[in-house]
Amino acid sequence: QVQLVESGGGLVQTGGSLRLSCAASGRTFSSVVMGWCRQAPAKEREFVAAISWSSGYPYYADSVEGRFTISRDNAKNTMYLQMNSLKPEDTAVYYCAAMKPGEFWNQARGVTSFNYWGQGTQVTVSS
Repeated sequence: QVQLVESGGGLVQTGGSLRLSCAASGRTFSSVVMGWCRQAPAKEREFVAAISWSSGYPYYADSVEGRFTISRDNAKNTMYLQMNSLKPEDTAVYYCAAMKPGEFWNQARGVTSFNYWGQGTQVTVSS
């Protein structure tokens, strides 16, 4: 089983930055794709970014490309999401997620690609 624990959310002004962390445990991650999704009030959960744990190759939603950076620290089994130039529309609960081992990322599947989820961390961007 996989356990995912997010941290780093908070309140920030428009244009500010935050870094989210996701500590993963419970299995090895050498062949796993992990990512971040978010859910704003009254909206569906949406894909934000994903990363191949083995290669470090990143994938981004168009809405965050160029502003957010996903990364991972293999030694610490921790994934990060550096969020810069934040906008009020980035306000949401952000979830850390992981796919089943060995599965390949398919951008078209988005949120439905993930099988394991953290509890979420709130990010609020004030205008």
